[in-house]
Amino acid sequence: MTKLLEVQNLKTYFFTDRGVATAVDDVSFSLDAGKTLCIVGESGCGKSVTALSIMRLIPEPPGRIVGGRIFFEGTDLLTLSENRMRSIRGNKISMIFQEPMTSLNPVFRVGDQIAEVLELHENMKGPEAMDRAVELLRMVGIPSPESRIKDYPHQMSGGMRQRVMIAMALACNPKLIIADEPTTALDVTIQAQILELMDELSRTTGTAILLITHDLGVVAETAQHVVVMYAGRVVEEAPVKQLFHDPLHPYTRGLMRSIPSMSDDQRRRLEAIPGVVPSLLALPVGCKFNDRCRHAFDRCRAEEPPLTAPKDGHSVRCWLFH
Repeated sequence: MTKLLEVQNLKTYFFTDRGVATAVDDVSFSLDAGKTLCIVGESGCGKSVTALSIMRLIPEPPGRIVGGRIFFEGTDLLTLSENRMRSIRGNKISMIFQEPMTSLNPVFRVGDQIAEVLELHENMKGPEAMDRAVELLRMVGIPSPESRIKDYPHQMSGGMRQRVMIAMALACNPKLIIADEPTTALDVTIQAQILELMDELSRTTGTAILLITHDLGVVAETAQHVVVMYAGRVVEEAPVKQLFHDPLHPYTRGLMRSIPSMSDDQRRRLEAIPGVVPSLLALPVGCKFNDRCRHAFDRCRAEEPPLTAPKDGHSVRCWLFH
């Protein structure tokens, strides 16, 4: 069966005066229709650049997709003209950004902004599009949607603005929604509501979700499959239950040790991963995690390990498993 989304050996680099930043380097993964895949990692690991590459929204210059293929419903998105790609964005593939205040236009009412999507992609006229906008706001749990469509973004709370973004993303019944840190700016109660809403919409509409996050708690609650990224590379990939039960890569284990658990011994201290993600302009030789890894040995500092599958359906990029 053809995968809904298949990313093969994607490479996205940024060419700057200081050198070439390998933001995404040889990244591959796939996503089935109706499923949720999470890409997880620290800030600067390449998660958002991967999402923007799929949408072909990398700013050129300085960025450029220099290699790989991105298949959506069997068609390589990188071969399409800009006009054809524009017809797919917001229609078959929608994106929810991290901060709705920078994504929603502050001088237009939210109803007009949702209606514009419907007029552009669904050929709806003004009153019909506005009626559909009300339906969408009701679907995402906004109370009194008939009056709320007249609000400007600043008149809504952060949680409501994010619901508006989800309503816009759902407007054209997309096959795929890419959600880039959709709950980061929200408090935990609203975060839980938004994640529950996205999960419910995925189950009822059959929409696949590519969720980008740094929060392993979000991963555990929402995904069926997880890709862990570090310094622009995939370092581990597995079904979510398998990853949490048996994390292989030292980086993934470090992420696990840095989050609290209800089942932990209360005396166990949370552990931080030492150091920071290296600059993409000056990556270490060998394994990109070697300068932060407690298990690193000579080969780790000399050669970069390939991504291999020591367990069925579970891949890892680490010399400990060779």
